Amino acid sequence: MNSLRPRFLGSAAYRIALVYALGFAVAILLLGIAVTLVAHAAFMHQLEAQIIEDSGALVAEYQQEGHEGLNFAIGEREAGNTTSELLYAVYARDGRHIAGGLHANRPPRGWSDLDFQDRLEGPDVARAWAVDLSDGTRLVVGADWSVVERVDHMLGGIFLAAFAVVLLISMIGAVLLGAYLRHRLSAISSAADSIMAGDIKRRVPESRRRDEFDALARSLNQMLDRITALLENLRQLSGDIAHDLRTPLARLRNHLEESLEESGDPARQRDRLSSALEQTDKVLSLFAAILRISEIEGGRRRASFRSVDLTALAQEICETYAPAVEEGGRVLRSDIAHGVHVQGDSELLAQAIINLLDNAQAHTPAGTRIQFVLERESGSACILVRDDGPGVPAQALDSIFRRFVRLDPGRSTPGHGLGLNMVAAIITMHDGRLTVGDNVPGLKIGFTLPSATI
Repeated sequence: MNSLRPRFLGSAAYRIALVYALGFAVAILLLGIAVTLVAHAAFMHQLEAQIIEDSGALVAEYQQEGHEGLNFAIGEREAGNTTSELLYAVYARDGRHIAGGLHANRPPRGWSDLDFQDRLEGPDVARAWAVDLSDGTRLVVGADWSVVERVDHMLGGIFLAAFAVVLLISMIGAVLLGAYLRHRLSAISSAADSIMAGDIKRRVPESRRRDEFDALARSLNQMLDRITALLENLRQLSGDIAHDLRTPLARLRNHLEESLEESGDPARQRDRLSSALEQTDKVLSLFAAILRISEIEGGRRRASFRSVDLTALAQEICETYAPAVEEGGRVLRSDIAHGVHVQGDSELLAQAIINLLDNAQAHTPAGTRIQFVLERESGSACILVRDDGPGVPAQALDSIFRRFVRLDPGRSTPGHGLGLNMVAAIITMHDGRLTVGDNVPGLKIGFTLPSATI
């Protein structure tokens, strides 16, 4: 028993349920006391009203029949000819008891609690109303307090019985509620323990009730799915970084070794060192791109957002890139809407547009036609880059914005697979939406910026 008590009190679920049950019991207790007091007051009011009404009837009887009629009416009431349980007395001016079965000292006029001698129960108290008659005598009508006490005892007994039942039900309900809460929470705790132990595929079970616990379970499972995806991405990222660094670092080492071995020809040493610098620049550019994406994802540049003339920005970039695209044997055409303005960072938006054009140029053969489009759509600015090149397999469309993703399994194509990931980071920071699809043939890729001022 002692071992169960700390476990019971140590459970937040049981404590909450117990507090709820005790609070409910206290509320019922206060309500019962209030009801008892109100019922007592109502009964007293009704009893006093009955006393005054009967007193008025006796005064009327006296006014019509005199003392003889009054005494006869009192005798009838006390003899049980009526259903009245009231007490009666008539007193002379000097305090002598003239009539009625209520034997006590002559009370003052109005209401009073009158001590009297009951023939069966002995000393007792009555609630009495005294009124003077026209000849100076005093009529007293009262009711035995035992009647009120019987009603109070009956109400108290009913209330105590009801309170005991309610308290018992509340405690049982508290235990059941605590057990239910503990059961639902233990499922979450068990899943968390398994995940911490290394079972990252474990999820919080969901019931069919669709209650708050299921909503919490869904949120936790979505969070766990996201964490699992991030861990998988981190593992993939580590492998991709290692792969991308291995080749330039290996070449750098070879060039440095050959430079050490070349002792006679300065020109060849210069070539070796130049190649080593080139490989070093590749490594530095990789880390610079990673740091750049991390800075963008941090969102620190949101504070510098200004109105950007997207039309002028796109026209300038397309005019600058057109000669380089044509030099590679491709054709760049642009269709740019006028007067398109958005809130954002002009440098980052320019970087996103440049990366889209670089992607189209780097992954299409000579003779490919590339089209750049800026248009208005439902109050937003939409940028799209289309080409009629080889395109991207449908199963790979969702992954091309991920970091270090390359469709070349051997990772022999130029670049690090960070260009489109940087586009995704920039557009996410601008609360935009990425679009990608099959151009049949080729690829269409772009983004939409919300809340554009056009």
